[in-house]
Amino acid sequence: MSALAQVPLLALAGVGVRYGAVTALHDIDLRVQRGDFIALVGANGSGKTSLLQALHGLVPHSGTRLVADHAPRQVMVFQRPFMLRLSVWNNLRVALWLACVPAAERRARAAEALQRAGLTTLRARPARALSGGQQQRLALARAWAVRPDVLFLDEPTANLDPSAKKEIEAMLAGFAHEGMTLVMSTHNLGQAKRLATRVVYLDQGIIRADLPTERFFGEHIDARAELFLKGELKWDTE
Repeated sequence: MSALAQVPLLALAGVGVRYGAVTALHDIDLRVQRGDFIALVGANGSGKTSLLQALHGLVPHSGTRLVADHAPRQVMVFQRPFMLRLSVWNNLRVALWLACVPAAERRARAAEALQRAGLTTLRARPARALSGGQQQRLALARAWAVRPDVLFLDEPTANLDPSAKKEIEAMLAGFAHEGMTLVMSTHNLGQAKRLATRVVYLDQGIIRADLPTERFFGEHIDARAELFLKGELKWDTE
């Protein structure tokens, strides 16, 4: 492996996050390498969303957040993505404009993103009139169109039906296959197994395990992690 390949895109060192009297993250050390697909797992309140936000630079924190010298482009897709009061097509065009994509490239990129998300026939529809699954696919299309180095995802299939979940997972698997780096929080055990190359298990704001997916699900790790995997801590096993 080359020296460049070993340099993380993002790293946290001794990072803590507090919301008033509540400590959401304790002394977190984490490195995100190019090509990772990291699943953040843990019970509700374990710190998954706070960790995503700290990695993305959205919340104040103690400790150090390090970014690679070339300043990787980062995008975050939230559990309930915000749709502009515009058509599907113009939601994409505005995203590309905000990302400073050259005007000459925007039309082709937007059309390619719509095709990829299976939304070409809905391009003129108001984005807010789409179903939940369609809105999430549009959010992913907007993210993919700006060509991020790192894509953060907060529970991307929460509250979606099985068919919509399958469509979203197929898009994410495609992104990963093309080399995009992804960091995703999820309560879905099967989803973490299917998609992630690496699992980070959080418990009460602490990283208890950071392992390749096969090892995380196949080895004895930590007493509380064992309880979690057995379903004795709150867990969605879809």
